[in-house]
Order: sequence, then C-alpha cells, then structure tokens
Amino acid sequence: MHILLTGAAGFIGMHTALRLLARGDTVLGIDNLNDYYDVALKQARLAPLRQHAGFQFEQIDVADRQAMARLFAGERFDAVVHLAAQAGVRYSITHPNAYLDSNLSGFGHVLEGCRAQQLGHLVYASSSSVYGGNTKMPFEETDAVDHPVSLYAATKKANELMAHTYSHLYGLPTTGLRFFTVYGPWGRPDMAYYSFTQAMLAGHPIKVFNHGQMKRDFTYIDDIVEGVLRVLDKPATPQNAGGPPYRIFNIGNHDPVPLLEFIGCIETALGRTADKQFLPMQDGDVPATYASTDALREWVGFAPSTPLAEGIQRFVAWYRQYHQV
Repeated sequence: MHILLTGAAGFIGMHTALRLLARGDTVLGIDNLNDYYDVALKQARLAPLRQHAGFQFEQIDVADRQAMARLFAGERFDAVVHLAAQAGVRYSITHPNAYLDSNLSGFGHVLEGCRAQQLGHLVYASSSSVYGGNTKMPFEETDAVDHPVSLYAATKKANELMAHTYSHLYGLPTTGLRFFTVYGPWGRPDMAYYSFTQAMLAGHPIKVFNHGQMKRDFTYIDDIVEGVLRVLDKPATPQNAGGPPYRIFNIGNHDPVPLLEFIGCIETALGRTADKQFLPMQDGDVPATYASTDALREWVGFAPSTPLAEGIQRFVAWYRQYHQV
C-alpha cells in the first residue's frame, strides 16, 4: 500500500514507518518538526527512514489547511495513519492553543483529505487519557468517556467524535486507537521513564507525583506498532446493521504497574537507586490506567504482552547508546 503517515518523526511514527517499509509498503511521512522537545532527536529518528527508497518526507504541519489540501490533491493514498498531534497532558494546561491547532484543526484537515479521496481506511491515535475521571477498571471501549481532566484528553475525545461523524456522513472507515503509556527506544523525553533515566544517570532526584500512589498500564512500542499494523490491514466495519464503519480499540498491556515498581525496573536496569522526591498529584493526572484488550484481541487476534522489566532494559540500552552514557 501507499500510506500517508503523519507524525513520522515522532516516537510511534518512526517505529510504525520502519515496520511499514520493512513489509514493502511505501510511506509518505509528514511532520512539522516543532520544538516541543529536542528537534535533533526527531531528525535522528528520520535518518534511518530516509535510507529506504520507499520513504518520502515532507515538513508539513497538519494545522496548515492549504498545505494539507495540496498534499491530498497531489498524491493518492491507500490509507492514512494519523499519529501527528500535540502530545502531553501537563503541557496542555499551559499551552492550550497548540492543542486546539494541531489536535482539532489538524485532525479536521486530515478528515477532509480522506473524504476528498474516498479513502479506504483512516487509522488515528487516540489516548487512554479520554477515560479521564473514570474509576471502573479495567477501562473498556464501551465505557462513557465524558469527563476529561485535561485539554489534551478533551481533544482526543473530540477526535473520536469527529471521526464518527465522517464515518456516518461519508462512509469513511475510521479506527481510533487509545494508546496506554507507550515507552521504549527512541521515546519522548517528556515521558517519565525517559526523564527518570536521565535524572538518575546524572545523579539528580526524580519527582514522584501523588506520593507514588499511581498505577500505569505501560505498553512497549513494538506491541503498539504491531497493533497499529494489524488494525490498518482490517478496515473498520459497522458494529451493527446500518451503522457507520467506525471502531475504537484500546492498545494497552492489560497489566497496571505501581509507579514505585516501575521506578524499581529502571533502578535495576541502571544499577543504581533513585533519589525520590515525593510530591502531590499534578493537575490533569489520573491515579490509574488499565486497558481491557478483549475487543482488540477479538478483532485482530493480538494484544500487547511485553513485560515491563524487559521493555525498560531495552530502553535503557538504547538510551546509553544514543546519549553515550
């Protein structure tokens, strides 16, 4: 297939592109290369992609309506994997316009391009953050998600609603994937596992929020990408007679890990003990995430399962090599 992949210089985007290229698909990757975190890391992710004859990169912001319209007018795609977004729960509290532009307007431009091409399938990144204040565990796709606790979460829920509308009105097959705390090599520096590793190697204390009373369903990057590709290859169909071709799936490890156990995995991988600074819960955070993966397994015969200790070991090995520490 010929795939449009947005967010190609991102963490999940890079790994997804590599898998698509390895299996023989061609990929047009776009990214705005913004400075939310080190642009050099984004360029380093693009380097191995550029070595593939089947990969083409264009620096385009999905929030740029005219650029996106030209992109869809000038090229024919078999499917779109939309991973571009302004990420981060806490950043959305201080920089809301970045989320309104990228996650709402940008997603609208992607939907419009897909509609114009009568595209075969749009797969897009949602987030476990949409579950917000929900307390029933594990989180299931059929749960109501009407109480977001961050603007980031609200934009991801809005994406699901927008996709449903286009599936209903135009018959566009759309599949949203609610990612649960993705980690691994080439990850984002703003994520806890990355910043903890950085601080511990530098001999600095780490900030442990909610006094360590948190649980997260950590999901290894290779499992995420496997889920993305399997879902991509099975376009959404109506869930009931006369319904839209619209699906939503959790992609999580189905194994919530206490924060202090997570830190312990990093300590073991690094061979050193963290100096922990215990702090209250931050605005926008939730105490626990836990993915039900029954629907994903039933749909594509797969659910993530990489043990956290194994995934952290792989990340630390990559971190030491990339940062030469």
